[in-house]
Amino acid sequence: MDLTRSIRDKMMKERLMFVYRGVVTNENSVPLLMLLEKEMENSEFGFVGRKRLFMFVLESLQNVSKHGNLNHHGDMSLVVYSKTDNGYTVTTGNVLPSANINDLKVKLDEINHLQPDEIRNVYRQMLSTSEFSNKGGAGLGLIEMAKKTGNKLDYDFVPLDEEFSYFILSKTVNSVGVGMHFRGEEQPFRGKVVSQLERLMAENNVYLIWSGHISIEVEKEVISLTETKLSEEDIELNLRRRIFSVLVEIIENVAKYSPGKEPEEKFGMPVALIRLEDDEYTLTTGNLILNEKVEDLKGKLDTINKFDKVGLKELFRKSLSGQTISSNSTGNMGLIDMARKSGSKLVYQFEQLNELYSYYVLTVKVEG
Repeated sequence: MDLTRSIRDKMMKERLMFVYRGVVTNENSVPLLMLLEKEMENSEFGFVGRKRLFMFVLESLQNVSKHGNLNHHGDMSLVVYSKTDNGYTVTTGNVLPSANINDLKVKLDEINHLQPDEIRNVYRQMLSTSEFSNKGGAGLGLIEMAKKTGNKLDYDFVPLDEEFSYFILSKTVNSVGVGMHFRGEEQPFRGKVVSQLERLMAENNVYLIWSGHISIEVEKEVISLTETKLSEEDIELNLRRRIFSVLVEIIENVAKYSPGKEPEEKFGMPVALIRLEDDEYTLTTGNLILNEKVEDLKGKLDTINKFDKVGLKELFRKSLSGQTISSNSTGNMGLIDMARKSGSKLVYQFEQLNELYSYYVLTVKVEG
């Protein structure tokens, strides 16, 4: 609960709407982009703004995929979608050698001093010169970001140790799609905050994290992204299927009890975590729930936790045929299936926030 609360509180404080941490590859970039697009569609700003942010994250993910995995720190890459007073921000973070900072900073500052027509001219020149062919277009991706998003690029570097630093690149647009540029502490999502968020996840062996509003479309993309991530790992097929099956049910459980977007933004965003510890995968979700539903849900969870593997199989069979246990009926096949597929008890906790809402945390360990 403490970890979930820490992440939830940070999401609230920094007004974060979506966070992804992990290796960025060509394969998982597609579902990641689709998920971010769905998150943007749920946001209250226009097509121009969504298009500019989407183009930024498209180029940023290509950059992270190309450079972020070269130093064995690819799992520290971060993609963040957040809300500001006047608009929305997309931020990416990845590790790079500190020796590369000066050259990269010079390129970014040069780009940020160019006017839009100058950026277009430089872009055309780079495409047509032999330098682009010979060096693989060094700086071209940054130029393309500035050209397509129509504004300057906000950035920061946070030292990690003597050898590596965390590179943060950020883009903000206002509600009508106009790019906004910030300096230093004015930035809506500063580098130090990004690195702190990444460190919190790393210290707790977080394998993948997502936070945001649940809708049918978002749910599909979260599942698709996780399925792609799992397929990239060296995980035994049966275990991977069980993890995926539990994930589907636990995300649907969040959607089932969600009270809606407005109270979530005010009192606590949904959070989903996948952790890997000692070859054991732990899935955790946290979400708001109406206080009036808490006791009934506790009863269902406690009933399920009384059964062993054989008993769960029989309970699931009875639920399929509509023969639920009268006094302690769960009537909830998703929860039963999670207990069956995981091979472990459903660990839960409710934190009452006010007279109307509680925050519900559910943790399921999938045994290898």
